[in-house]
Amino acid sequence: MSVTIRSERVRSWLGAADPFEKIKAIKGLVVRSKEGRTTQRFEIDNQGFYVKLHEGIGWKEVIKNLLQLRLPVTGASNEWLAINRFHDLGLDTLNAVAFGKKGFNPASQTSFVMTEELTQTISLAKYAERWPEQPPAFLHKKALIEKVAEISRIMHSNGINHRDLYICHFLLDIASGQQAQQAEAIRLFVVDLHRAQIRSQVPRRWLVKDVGSIYFSALDIGLTKGDVYRFLRGYYQMPLRDIFNNNGDFLSAVERRAVNLYRRDFKRTPVLIK
Repeated sequence: MSVTIRSERVRSWLGAADPFEKIKAIKGLVVRSKEGRTTQRFEIDNQGFYVKLHEGIGWKEVIKNLLQLRLPVTGASNEWLAINRFHDLGLDTLNAVAFGKKGFNPASQTSFVMTEELTQTISLAKYAERWPEQPPAFLHKKALIEKVAEISRIMHSNGINHRDLYICHFLLDIASGQQAQQAEAIRLFVVDLHRAQIRSQVPRRWLVKDVGSIYFSALDIGLTKGDVYRFLRGYYQMPLRDIFNNNGDFLSAVERRAVNLYRRDFKRTPVLIK
């Protein structure tokens, strides 16, 4: 068994109790329960926290995932390591205050990660949903696109892929970002890192999945071709001519990924950004 506590408030709350039993006894607001993983919101001394408890998915689920060529999430270690790596890179994400792991069998291992609640934030998907009818100021939209491109570039160039990189998983800090006209003034928190992967280099298929997920989730928020080009310049850090000369096949694969996701979720073909 290994347990790491980074918050004195959490340490005091745990006291001498077994951390795993204390976590299991929480009676908070269940926000998600799926595949052996339960996420709850609760409070300690009026401060909000989220705890994600993994109690093993069983060999049947592990084998099913592997047969579908999906890597199963068998514990909280993924999210804990990804959050730490994000902070090492200077990227905004959740603040993890506790982590525990018990057992070695990946199908039955028990683990948890606890994070501080983010307040005064809004998902980028929610923030942008009215843009088609109420377009944002040009410089503000430009700054947000450049920030998403910057975060994605830093992640990918440092061997991290998210696996669910939709714009709903970027949380905008309202105080810094609502009127910002420069990317450096904006704080965007990347969340839901429990499926993230960390390697020395991200394989092409996972880059396609991440960038395609961003494109898919931004198809209906009123972006223009210029906005897409702005993202690409920020992501690749090179002129557009060089981007298309060097990455044409990759960008075609990204578009196919976005279209397939859209057809799957909405049962119709999207109007691509032209």
